Amino acid sequence: MRYKELTFEGRNAVIEAFRSGKTIDKLFILDGCQDGPIKSIVREAKKTSTIINYVDKERLDRLANTGHHQGVVAIGAAYEYAEVEDILEAARCKGEAPFIFVLDEIEDPHNLGAIIRTANLAGAHGVIIPKRRAVGLTATVAKTSAGAINYTPVAKVTNIANTIEALKKEGLWFVCADMGGETMYNLDLKGPIGLVIGNEGNGVSRLVKEKCDFVASIPMKGDIDSLNASVAAGVMAFEIVRQRMIQ
Repeated sequence: MRYKELTFEGRNAVIEAFRSGKTIDKLFILDGCQDGPIKSIVREAKKTSTIINYVDKERLDRLANTGHHQGVVAIGAAYEYAEVEDILEAARCKGEAPFIFVLDEIEDPHNLGAIIRTANLAGAHGVIIPKRRAVGLTATVAKTSAGAINYTPVAKVTNIANTIEALKKEGLWFVCADMGGETMYNLDLKGPIGLVIGNEGNGVSRLVKEKCDFVASIPMKGDIDSLNASVAAGVMAFEIVRQRMIQ
């Protein structure tokens, strides 16, 4: 199956994309362009909290498939996003304690796709990603997920830390992966749980880590000190699966 990322070029195409309800991940506008049509596009973008980037002409030309972008290009998601409530409802429909992946600024589309695939195979009910400083549901993500994106809902939120706080009120508790934590085999990972995986380079941010109930480490015996984000997600996820099977 081939997955196509949506690109809208030109002022009319972009404004119609917003008004028709298309999911727009990012909006790129030529730096310094502030005329009436552009201001209308910006207003529409702000209604949906779309990320707005002001870029130079060279960058905009690279993003556009044609030379007729008129100073604006919008990038749409290859797939529609879910809501966090949709993920909780998926757990309720299955009669299962919620199991959610929460990703803190994953930037590599191959990592995100691989994590969505792992989430599906581990029986997770959904994946939560942030709106900013993270990759969205691009065509590369869809392809790397090997079809899992069709079955595992992905929600995009404004603030990961606030979302964790809200989900705690729904009965979930949270564990994040970090080298400085308690060995994961010593932790009780059963029940309604959110697994937090951090950025490829910096790991879980300080604020998000502070919101987690536990910090878990993966025991490693090699000469380097960290795993790829998607591999770490897989190792942690299937320890959760193992414990859920014997509870």
